[in-house]
Formats: sequence, C-alpha cells, structure tokens
Amino acid sequence: MDVDRPEVVAEVAAEFAGYEAALMAGDVDAIIGCFWASARTVRFGVADHQVGMAEQRRWRAAQPPLPPGRRLHGTLISTFGADTAVVNTFFDYPGGGATGRQTQTWVRLPVGWRIVSAHVSEPAGVPADR
Repeated sequence: MDVDRPEVVAEVAAEFAGYEAALMAGDVDAIIGCFWASARTVRFGVADHQVGMAEQRRWRAAQPPLPPGRRLHGTLISTFGADTAVVNTFFDYPGGGATGRQTQTWVRLPVGWRIVSAHVSEPAGVPADR
C-alpha cells in the first residue's frame, strides 16, 4: 500500500480546505455535502453527536455561526492507498482558552471524497503540543 502519495494528499488537502471554508461561512448545504450521505456516517462533537446524515443536517442547521478568526494548526493528512485518508488538526480562536482537536476520516466514493467519520473535542487546559 502506498502511504502519503503526494497527489492523493493534495486532493484531500483541497477537499479539507473546502470543508473548512464552508464551516467558516456557515454554509450548511456545503458542509453536509462533504459527508458521506449514509445513515452510518458518524460525527462526535464537543458536546453533541450525530449518527446518520438526517441527524447531522438537523443539528447543523440549528447551530449558530462559528466565532470569527478560527485558526488551524498542526494539520496532518495521512493517506493510505488512493482512496482513504485521515486528517488531524488543532484549532483555536483569537482570545479563546482551549485548543480544539479535529479528526476526519475521508474515503473516495463514486461521488468523490467524503467524510465518513468525524470527531471534534475541546479539552480544557490542554496545550496543543500534547
């Protein structure tokens, strides 16, 4: 298996950037469009969780926009073959206390790259280098 093929890493990086742009814009349809349209798609959030796209759409539509200035750092994209990737990143906000963590598993499906599982956490008082 080829790990971290540059062209696959670049594809996933572009998809991840599109997801982040949609998240910052509060574009619910674009955010949802980044996920696998399946009842088996899972997203664990800071204080929430959704199983399936119907739950995720309802939850996402009810959320206020993210605070301005969200910053990503330490982003690591690992790819496995041509069709599977994991993206890990830290995030924070200007003046915010906690550094959040975000993990997404992306799979190339017939419709393109989609997130099949996501996990977001924001452990209080834990520095980003831990």
